[in-house]
Amino acid sequence: MEYDRFQKEAIQYINEGFSVIVSAPTGAGKTAIAEYIIKEALDKNQRVIYTAPLKALSNQKFRDFNQQFKDKVGILTGDVSINPLATVLIMTTEIFRNKIINNPDELKNYSWVIFDEVHFIDNEERGTVWEEALIFLPKHMKVLCLSATIPNIEEFTSWIESIHKKPLKIVVENKRPVPLKFFFQCQNQILESLKDLKTTGYSYVKEYKPNRLSSLINYLRNNYGLPCIYFVFSRKKTEDLAFELYRFDFLNQKEKKEIISLYQQLCQRLDLIAEESSQRLYHLIAKGIAYHHAGMLPTLKEVVEQLFTTRLIKIIFTTETFALGINMPARSVIFDDLKKFYGRYTRILKVRDFYQMAGRAGRRGIDKQGEVFLRINPHRIGFDDVRRIIYEKPEDIKSQFNLCYATILNLYERYQEGIFKVYPLSLHYFQSKKQKHQEAIRLLQAKLNLLKELGYIKDNHLTPKAKFSSALYGYELILGELYEKNLLEQLDEGELAILSTAIVFEPRKNQHLRRISKRAEKINEICQLIIKQIKQKEMKYRIYPLSKEPYFHLAASAEAWIKGFSFHKILEFTDTDEGELIRYFRMAIQILREIKDSYFSSPLLKEKTAHLISLINRDIVDAEKQLRL
Repeated sequence: MEYDRFQKEAIQYINEGFSVIVSAPTGAGKTAIAEYIIKEALDKNQRVIYTAPLKALSNQKFRDFNQQFKDKVGILTGDVSINPLATVLIMTTEIFRNKIINNPDELKNYSWVIFDEVHFIDNEERGTVWEEALIFLPKHMKVLCLSATIPNIEEFTSWIESIHKKPLKIVVENKRPVPLKFFFQCQNQILESLKDLKTTGYSYVKEYKPNRLSSLINYLRNNYGLPCIYFVFSRKKTEDLAFELYRFDFLNQKEKKEIISLYQQLCQRLDLIAEESSQRLYHLIAKGIAYHHAGMLPTLKEVVEQLFTTRLIKIIFTTETFALGINMPARSVIFDDLKKFYGRYTRILKVRDFYQMAGRAGRRGIDKQGEVFLRINPHRIGFDDVRRIIYEKPEDIKSQFNLCYATILNLYERYQEGIFKVYPLSLHYFQSKKQKHQEAIRLLQAKLNLLKELGYIKDNHLTPKAKFSSALYGYELILGELYEKNLLEQLDEGELAILSTAIVFEPRKNQHLRRISKRAEKINEICQLIIKQIKQKEMKYRIYPLSKEPYFHLAASAEAWIKGFSFHKILEFTDTDEGELIRYFRMAIQILREIKDSYFSSPLLKEKTAHLISLINRDIVDAEKQLRL
């Protein structure tokens, strides 16, 4: 293939033996650089790790690389382990971080690690994982960092070079392979410039005319704007908007016959024929319409993704995860809104997030430009905010460094009180002033004091419950306390299923706990007592964020599932979306595997968890089965 300028520059540095960081717009072709490293490594009998921020993206890369490199590819994501000793090993960044800290010897034969979407280091909830992975990166491994635009790339690179004492070459591409043109739907008109938006859209706010979806879709249809990706920041709304277009039909008879045949084949292969959700979607697919969000069955999402690549889907309503890494460009992109929920509050879109999605507009080699449509309600967003999203530079990436208890335990075992020398290696230390340094050190000391008070560290050594907990990232304290009280031993398989799903589950806003069984109530009472004591101590030490408490909303579904009930039946016991239910079951499997694999679990506990994993990990929950099909 003929490489672009920035790809050639990156490859030259790689050939010269350097680590590289590449910042380039969505769809520019960053993956081609990763593929070059993989091909070179295979030719030289070297090994490569490829990390991705999401399991869905890891799965996508596994399929893509499997087609290119056949039996040389494996995947590890916690709920999936296929060919784990492969030459090219794909994993989530969390799994890579855990390996570095818990089992660094397993990485000694790998010469490269590729961090896809490395700007995730700025993610409030999970960014610390990227930072820890980069801090503790084995000295023998070279790194390729791939990212959307990073304005402070020099600062970020200088930090990595300062801790590893090796050069990291910067490659920046600002030019989009397909330029973007922006349009605005406001006052139910299609406006082609910010000037028109200001004069027409914002001058008559009191007489605001609602934007009609049909008007926008007709405009796209008449002006060759299809296929289109329509971004919505609500799962339910993706479906509502898709069915709002039900009277439209975007396919001719030949296309209709082709897409129906393909949809039925894929549903047959992925065992979806009898699923109510696949039957519901069928009526839209037959018209060239689809939706895609995290609440759907994973296999049904995969069907939609495969159909979209055929270009028979003319409009897809989807949440923002569709923009992450998955190579699914379209002629145009629509934004339903310019505000989204960021963990704790709703705010105007970050510029980086906006362009991650907008960058899906324009198919390389097909379109001269990508068209981006912003649906504007002047009562919801100010004109200056619209202009800022389009024209301001993306936000600098900032550290979200916050060591969890499991990481602290693992580092303490290695360094004892020398653990405080780790913080000055962080991006947080590199970016922040003395006052923030002091607060970060205080927080680390507070967590250490808490671990000592709770008996995880005694006489400068980890206790058995600490060693048990040190592999249970995110859930270490509650499981450590249950372990110490011998309660994990006493629970039967059904109770362990209830516990493991409760520990990972996070209810939606206004999602209430339904009535649960007596044994679920008993476990809930024990857990609430433990988590209350943990939180009281965390508040005493001013530790934040507080440990996650368990929620027992999935107790009835978990009990029924391990008894062999059908997936369709267990949905009656919860108001959680079917895709979410599968995700939580898979997360529970990951915890159970970590308990089973712990050296400090008794033979009885290992046996129980192994059998329970086999009961949960069946049919539609089995992520490996989906990847092997």
